Amino acid sequence: MTRIPGSRRARSIAGVALAAALAASGCAQATGATRTAGAVNLGAKAAPAAFTHPGVLVSRSQLDFVRGKVNAGAQPWKSAYDQMLGSRYASLSRTPKPRAVVECGPVSNPNHGCTDEREDALAAYTDALAWYITRDGRYADKAIQLMNAWSAVLKDHTNSNAPLQSGWSASVWPRAAEIIRYTYTGWTSDAVTRFAAMLRNVYLPKVINGSNSNGNWELSMMEAAVGISVFLDDRTSYDKAVARFRKRVPAYIYLSSDGALPVAPAGTGIDTKAEIVKYWQGQSTFVTGLTQETCRDFVHTGYGISAISHVAETSRIQKADLYPEVGERLRQALGFQAKYQLGAAVPSWLCGGTLKRGLGPVTEVAFNALHNRMGIAMANTQKLTEQQRPAGTNNLFVAWETLTHAENPA
Repeated sequence: MTRIPGSRRARSIAGVALAAALAASGCAQATGATRTAGAVNLGAKAAPAAFTHPGVLVSRSQLDFVRGKVNAGAQPWKSAYDQMLGSRYASLSRTPKPRAVVECGPVSNPNHGCTDEREDALAAYTDALAWYITRDGRYADKAIQLMNAWSAVLKDHTNSNAPLQSGWSASVWPRAAEIIRYTYTGWTSDAVTRFAAMLRNVYLPKVINGSNSNGNWELSMMEAAVGISVFLDDRTSYDKAVARFRKRVPAYIYLSSDGALPVAPAGTGIDTKAEIVKYWQGQSTFVTGLTQETCRDFVHTGYGISAISHVAETSRIQKADLYPEVGERLRQALGFQAKYQLGAAVPSWLCGGTLKRGLGPVTEVAFNALHNRMGIAMANTQKLTEQQRPAGTNNLFVAWETLTHAENPA
């Protein structure tokens, strides 16, 4: 396979360069009647003329970079690879556990196939990464076995958490499928077609229209819709998902330029001060970097931040880069949460003086994009990212991002 060499952007680019890029992309937020959408052209087409494959979260050139580092025994990639290969998700004796209907209630209760589905998807992605790095066909064949097993039987997701379950699982399946389909010859065309039909007919209808729930739901759902669209070469669905994503991000991460109140989440009917404060978990003092779920807990906040970074990374690979638009919000959200995750005292005005920490392994993708590629200082995020290496998995939709994105210039 041909290696596509990556190029590192000049490290001398400072934070002002990001601000300039944001301004050039129209990212500065408007006020008044246009606050819910911001000043960006939300009707603009986002899909590339032709999709890049593999191109969901990781590209071929990124994978080549990782493979070279692991084979050279370089750190932190080698320890991250060893962590991945030692996990249960890399087991070649894993038996898939598909079912026709996955039923997931609140906090996965009932849990009829919820954990099995998510973990089989993570295993397929793990195996796909292991295949690319080792060139051991057993890992590719295991990924195929897992994808084929589910695409042969899955018909629906039910109960209250069906949209979120669909979002988590379908954020991961396309990552695995893209790597296997475009770098391995053993996945038959009829099996690929059946897998594509599962993505289009079972998952996409559950996620493409979003959610009026907490922001991490809709952001994960849009991540899934974007990944599915890339695998299906579906420009219409890609555009629809990105348009919804671009509205949700400003409603999830607050910047002082938004005005006295955060941007209202489009389509929810939440627009008065009292409604927005309630939606932001009772927080009435808004500062740059605060998220809609900061005062809920850092775990769910991490889900939202991670999904934003994943969509942005996929868009960059697809040559329709969203980092100039969402990068400042990502930078500020990561820095704000990282500060308190690292142990800073919580002021009384923030979440009543109490935070539920536990951000998770979610910083590598955005930190690499903003700090390593664009040269922007992110002291708190850098400290937290380096402390957490190698970043593992949250057993939902985040996995092995020290391996795939640490200092990755591609």
